Amino acid sequence: MDLLLWRHAEAADGNPDASRPLTAKGLQQAQRIARWLDEHAPGDLRILVSPALRTQQTVKAWTKRFETTDEVGTEADAPQLLAATGWPTAGGAVMVVGHQPTLGRAASLLLSGVEEDLSFRKGALWWFKLRTRDDEEQMVLRAVVSADML
Repeated sequence: MDLLLWRHAEAADGNPDASRPLTAKGLQQAQRIARWLDEHAPGDLRILVSPALRTQQTVKAWTKRFETTDEVGTEADAPQLLAATGWPTAGGAVMVVGHQPTLGRAASLLLSGVEEDLSFRKGALWWFKLRTRDDEEQMVLRAVVSADML
């Protein structure tokens, strides 16, 4: 199974939190990752997106084909987010467009089995793959892509 975690791009400050739009820089960050995804995203990708405006705008820089769900929203925790994706048994490829600290904590669980705070830059995308080799499951970190580096 492939799991891609994409943190929303830079958003404006303000309230209510769920209504904060992307800044001009944030829109550029989302577009950079979108171009990278055009070349590298796995086919038949299921995309789960937080209902917050900034995540919706981030993913719309790339596609209009996604599911909005609170299970990956601002109040979600890492186990809830992973369960929403069907990790690790769902097969195929799933992307979550969400928030800190949940994405960082989910990445920590995937990498170490322990939920810790892990920094996740705004607009960044992390790609995990669970594979079987020699009858052993292995976690592979396929890519970490920062919008600032593209």
